[in-house]
Amino acid sequence: MYISNVFIFAVLVSLENMGFIANMVSLVLYFMYVMFFNYPNSANTVTNFMGSTFLLSLIGGFISDTFISRFTTSIIFGFIEVLGLALVTIQAYSKDLQPAYCGKASCIDGSKAVMFYFSLGLLALGAGGVKGALPALGGDQFDHKDPKEAKALARYFNWLLLSTTLGACVGVTGIVYLTTEKHKWYWGFFISTVATFIGFTVLALGKPFYRIREPEMADSPIVRIAQVIVVAINNSKLALPDSPDELYEISKTKNDFREEIISHTNQFRFLDKAAIVPKDSKTTPWTVCTVTQVEEVKILTRMLPILFSTVIMNTCLAQLQTFSVMQGNFMNRKIGNFNVPAASIPIIPLVFMSILVPIYEFFFVPFARKITKHPSGITQLQRVGVGLVLSAISMAIAGIVEVKRRDQAHRDIMKPISLFWLSFQYGIFGIADMFSLVGLLEFFYREAPIGMRSLSTSFTWLTLSFGYFLSTVFVNVINAITKRTSSSKQGWIHGLDLNSSHLNLFYWFLAILSCLNFLNYLYWASWYKYKTEEPDHSEPKAMDLTTEQLPMEEVPDPTEAKGEDLSTRMLVAEEEPEHTEAKAKDSSTGPLLVEEGSTVDGGVTEVHEGPSSVQTEDSKQQPTS
Repeated sequence: MYISNVFIFAVLVSLENMGFIANMVSLVLYFMYVMFFNYPNSANTVTNFMGSTFLLSLIGGFISDTFISRFTTSIIFGFIEVLGLALVTIQAYSKDLQPAYCGKASCIDGSKAVMFYFSLGLLALGAGGVKGALPALGGDQFDHKDPKEAKALARYFNWLLLSTTLGACVGVTGIVYLTTEKHKWYWGFFISTVATFIGFTVLALGKPFYRIREPEMADSPIVRIAQVIVVAINNSKLALPDSPDELYEISKTKNDFREEIISHTNQFRFLDKAAIVPKDSKTTPWTVCTVTQVEEVKILTRMLPILFSTVIMNTCLAQLQTFSVMQGNFMNRKIGNFNVPAASIPIIPLVFMSILVPIYEFFFVPFARKITKHPSGITQLQRVGVGLVLSAISMAIAGIVEVKRRDQAHRDIMKPISLFWLSFQYGIFGIADMFSLVGLLEFFYREAPIGMRSLSTSFTWLTLSFGYFLSTVFVNVINAITKRTSSSKQGWIHGLDLNSSHLNLFYWFLAILSCLNFLNYLYWASWYKYKTEEPDHSEPKAMDLTTEQLPMEEVPDPTEAKGEDLSTRMLVAEEEPEHTEAKAKDSSTGPLLVEEGSTVDGGVTEVHEGPSSVQTEDSKQQPTS
């Protein structure tokens, strides 16, 4: 487990993210000073590129859940990423492949534009595909049935962030200095290319140590989702049975690839019609779906509001990689005789995160765990909520800093304020990112059905994608509106002179929008019902009925025994929290159902008896296909 993740972390530490994040923060300057885009077009090109990269992570997630393993997917898309970086390096090196300055919004056209956009497209496809498969590959190295490894999974996502952060530190200092200060753009891209190639070579060398799951086409997440939707529509005129016991489910022994059977829930009941057993036709995947398959679709549906509630935060992140870098170019960047690259200012939040992640893991989590009894200290959704609040504060401060910078420029343009005023907005957002990014990755991985974990983990990158695209929309729409309404007939952000723009108003617009979005997030986080509670490994471990060889008549009567009996506990679909006590129910009527309350922390508020989708052979004879 630990050896295999050393190889995965090595790729992220150094190598792949070293170049990727360096390019994230410096590409806006490359587009301005080498490709001759103006300010709005440079910012929009970066956000469109980043949005495409994270959107394409869905392709990597889908392929690794459906056709080939996550390891193979990572290697293939890693090769595409290296190829894209190589083409970007060639264009940055050759003057013949670069446009001449023309004074327009964009000067690139013809074959130069073809190579420019083709290389960026390859880079986006490769980097996106890797992000869709690699985090889930790391999560697969932990055995969820082993108490120690299941607990270590919570740490995995923190170390994932730390390794990414360390690699980024190298990128935003060394590589950015070469590109923006020494104007050796091709050297920066070349180093990124070589580092990425070495990283995926290291990943390939670790193959003997990995736990690799090979997917089956029959378990394609898209196909399974489509089956539920189609069958539910076909059965829309049928009435739901009074008891969920009458819905279709297969035995766990036949469901070995999925490795889990999910209990029935009462949300989105119209989807339950997909599990109504047909009376006059054969049970096929396109005529009836299992309760587990229906619940998988319900889980993904419940995730969607959480996904969309975090988009605004990533729109704020896009500003730190575009307009904040432009701000830095108009500020005093000297420390003694050394000129600090404006694109290197993200080193401040990266250093904060490098220090705070170990503190969070070794001090905060154990302390919070004693209070909340949650293995991660606080729940994933609580962690995301903290990040949303901090991102709103970061944008408010960014607006204040911009007012100070612009006022000083108007007073004396030769004496600008220090670059390190930007450290406030970057530092606060860095802490926000530490909470939200890890929280989302862990949330989407833990809550997802086993066969959809790559696709679900890609939802984290999907929120980033939507955030970047929304930034482009906001810039264009707000510029169009303010150009019509302002007396100067100029938009808030225009031209090549940031001192004549009103970037502070754009920042404050995002701050207000972030506050409203947080209220929206609170509603959906409170509404969300977690798939399972974390197991309490301090309790005795449930034993397999086949091992115990207990006949069904030995199960205690519910009026005579409490739920502590191991033979009864085995029939419960989801493990009960340690603070909840409930009576055991006879297996002939089904196990206990745990109804989770609508709380942000996912706590269980009520336990009641009722039928479940998990059945014994004595309780119900299932249809066979």
